[in-house]
Amino acid sequence: MIGGLLEQRYRVGTLVARGGMSTVYRGVDTRLERTVAIKVMDPRFSADPQFVARFEREARAAAKLHHPGVVQVHDQGVDEDRVYLVMELVEGGTLRDLLNSRGKLDVPLALTVIEKVLSPLAAAHRADLVHRDVKPENVLIGPGGTVKVADFGLVRAVSTVGVTSDTMILGTVAYLSPEQVTTGTTDARSDVYSAGVLLYEMLTGTPPYVGDNAISVAYRHVNDEVPVVPGVPAEVAELVRRATRKEPFLRPADAESFLSEVETVRAKLGIAGVDVPMPVAAAAAEEATQHVAAPPSPAEQTLRVEPVRVGAGAPFADPTVPVQRPNPLVPTVAGPQGTRAIPRADFLPPAGLNAAAPQSAPLSAPARVRAKRPPKKKTPEQLYEEMRARSKRQFITWLSVVVVAAIIIGISSWWFAIGRVTTVPSVIGKDEATATSMIEEAALKYTLRTENSDTVPSGQVLSSDPPAGTELTRDDLVRIVVSAGKPVVPQVNAGVEVAAAEQEIASVGLKSELDPAEDAFSDRVPKGKVVTLKPAPGTQVPIGSTVTIVLSKGSQPKPVPSVTGKSKDEAFAELSAAGFEPVDGGEESSDKVGPGKVIRTDPPAGTNMPPNNRRVTVVVSANVITVPQVEGKRVKEAKEILEDAGFKVEVQFNDRDNARVINQSVRAGERVPKDTKITLIAV
Repeated sequence: MIGGLLEQRYRVGTLVARGGMSTVYRGVDTRLERTVAIKVMDPRFSADPQFVARFEREARAAAKLHHPGVVQVHDQGVDEDRVYLVMELVEGGTLRDLLNSRGKLDVPLALTVIEKVLSPLAAAHRADLVHRDVKPENVLIGPGGTVKVADFGLVRAVSTVGVTSDTMILGTVAYLSPEQVTTGTTDARSDVYSAGVLLYEMLTGTPPYVGDNAISVAYRHVNDEVPVVPGVPAEVAELVRRATRKEPFLRPADAESFLSEVETVRAKLGIAGVDVPMPVAAAAAEEATQHVAAPPSPAEQTLRVEPVRVGAGAPFADPTVPVQRPNPLVPTVAGPQGTRAIPRADFLPPAGLNAAAPQSAPLSAPARVRAKRPPKKKTPEQLYEEMRARSKRQFITWLSVVVVAAIIIGISSWWFAIGRVTTVPSVIGKDEATATSMIEEAALKYTLRTENSDTVPSGQVLSSDPPAGTELTRDDLVRIVVSAGKPVVPQVNAGVEVAAAEQEIASVGLKSELDPAEDAFSDRVPKGKVVTLKPAPGTQVPIGSTVTIVLSKGSQPKPVPSVTGKSKDEAFAELSAAGFEPVDGGEESSDKVGPGKVIRTDPPAGTNMPPNNRRVTVVVSANVITVPQVEGKRVKEAKEILEDAGFKVEVQFNDRDNARVINQSVRAGERVPKDTKITLIAV
């Protein structure tokens, strides 16, 4: 492949990485003159239409995601029997390189990395896409702390039929969720499980489950609980425990929910984000390769590599590419590497073997028997020498048999009497790593189980079965119980049902209760749903403690505020700020407040309004005027006074200007609306 040109456009450069299904090269887009990464499917799979369809689906799935944390896919194509993708090239290394160089990450760096991994996964889950292969090899770290998630080759739409058959498990076994192993089904919570395993590995330096083969590791995903992370805050250990629950419904619903919990724990512990360093494993390997001379071998020679030929175009020159010899001083990359397709039939017990009797080989034709010559007559001296040699051989043979038999009897006696017997070491109070090492040194096997303890710190051994000092046969089993420390009040999402909260509390060995006195009002959580727990989630409590489930009483009723005497605009603003819906109720006359001021509200001030009814009617005082005293005045003068004040005037009996007013229809001093008609009686 190196030096070839795909579809007359993409020049294939040096090898970058090799996975279980494909190989990644550094390349150049000759049309746009930019550096790219070219992923080419393994020839073993290119003839399988199902694998080809899954490979091409990677481009379409990744193209839907527009997130800075997702490796962008530029193009896809097929060149003869080579199926390839053209992707963004991230200069740097992988999270695997960072783990290989550091062993494990501290808590601030691990939380920073997992947040940058969960952010693009959350974008994928919002688009109804599941990654299904979250692992350190698919987390790329570039300059400036850039973290990107790659390889959406196993992504499928949640709403479509799964591409994994009932007879095949697809993924990296160290990070498979239990449901991927048992049923092959996946959803967003499967990615959450893999992200939890990834966080565990960053904090401890190794995945939670290791074994002699992939099947044993997959079985542990299904049957064992992920061990407690030692040496980290309880809140961080609880994050790993919640994300790696065997039951999917007990995990965070998706990557966005898990990311929210990580951010909450970071804020609670006061841990600030840190810069993600560039991995140094690749640079160290390159430097070692340059400075350490490999032993000479016939493999050190130049090979002629035929470039990729596209269509019926003109042949290219045959470039020469040096063969890279393996350097024994350059460390190999540790940890799980490639995505694997594991037949589900491997999880079934092997069927009985019906060994057929071996067929006897056909007899060859009898050889022609040659006539024997009569033996020569031997002398007495020859017969004596032959008898001595025969006796000597018999003596040596029988002596060898006796010596070998004595050795076998001695070894067998020692083995059955002493060699097969070993003693269970005392591991109580030891940390988990020390205890398991002591059990292995005693030639015994072990199983681990965690149990809460109020007195023994987390990670130390509580007990062993059989106890210390017991004599066992080699390879017998010892059951070790490791302390998980005090139980931690679990994290429960606001708004869940009471039954789900009770189950979550019971899963950590605590009791639950409902106390109406502890129930609280909430504008966000519906009435009757869980608001929080008391003590607060993440708190360490003694074994058997009772946790109170705080339920929502719905939104708190609010009294109508008093706005009497305020202007209409002020009243509307105050009611809106208090969560009410003010409504104009018109104007009324009032002798208690000035014109344009609020007279009253309906309902009145102080009334508690239910959450579903916030409508308040506001009544404003009309523009009223005080009626002046005009009795005893001439008609002309009285009319001028009233009309200047804004009233309408009507004169009865005598409307001459010099007539004198003896009565007015509205008494002096009363407040009435402007333009009110006042009748004067004059004589």
